Amino acid sequence: MENYESVEAYIAHFPEVIQHQLKQIREIIKRLAPDAVESISYGMPAYKLYKKPLVYFAAFKNHIGFYATPSGHTAFAEDLSIYKQGKGSVQFPLNQPIPYALIEKIVAFRVEENKSVL
Repeated sequence: MENYESVEAYIAHFPEVIQHQLKQIREIIKRLAPDAVESISYGMPAYKLYKKPLVYFAAFKNHIGFYATPSGHTAFAEDLSIYKQGKGSVQFPLNQPIPYALIEKIVAFRVEENKSVL
């Protein structure tokens, strides 16, 4: 696992096509959660909102991993059922279109969920 000083440095590490996909995911998060604190955690871009984890994402050789805690994945289980998953994670294959609209719905859900515990 590499140590990146910023999300920009993390994204810049990848080929241009992957950078574009990661930048789009980042843009969705920043647009829906403008107050989220952005950092690198567990070697990947991480976002906290109201001092609680919001979402993480990471690029790998064959997929982009998206981590919205177990609740974010449970709430969208049917939509995510076509993708390989783990507890609190989903893999979006790089040889398929990245489901940005679904990512947007999940992030919006997590924002509301984090707000509800204030």
